[in-house]
Amino acid sequence: MQMIKSERKTITIAVLALAAALSGCATTGETMHPGEQVQREQIVRTGVVENVREVQIENTRPATGAGGAIGAVVGGVVGSHVGQGRGSIVSSVIGAVLGGLAGHAVEQQSGRHAGLEIAIKLDDGRSISIVQAADEQFRPGDRVRIISDGITARVTR
Repeated sequence: MQMIKSERKTITIAVLALAAALSGCATTGETMHPGEQVQREQIVRTGVVENVREVQIENTRPATGAGGAIGAVVGGVVGSHVGQGRGSIVSSVIGAVLGGLAGHAVEQQSGRHAGLEIAIKLDDGRSISIVQAADEQFRPGDRVRIISDGITARVTR
């Protein structure tokens, strides 16, 4: 009986650790500005949206491996509860491998988010295209402002 309580406690702790690690992937939906844009002069241009296309923006940060490691631990612990003797060892190894793969996939997917590619006809007649997070919706014909520091740019209303 004591062994079962200990195993349940181990599983509960592993699941809570995985949930805590993944909760850092959540966003609030607020518009975020990089710190280097604070108190910097920005160039503002205006124009009209010509086309909007949904895209996926992939995070360029390298994976930390935390997702795979946490998944492997959880999978190994859960797998160890299947079978007895050698069967328990084999299921623990299989659980660790499958958990590691699943955790890695979750970490990779958390580095992607919805974006928009916005084609704009500037008031001066030039055409530009900007890819940004899909935190604001645009339709062809919308008047917009393009805020830029000469390297990065953002479209807003």
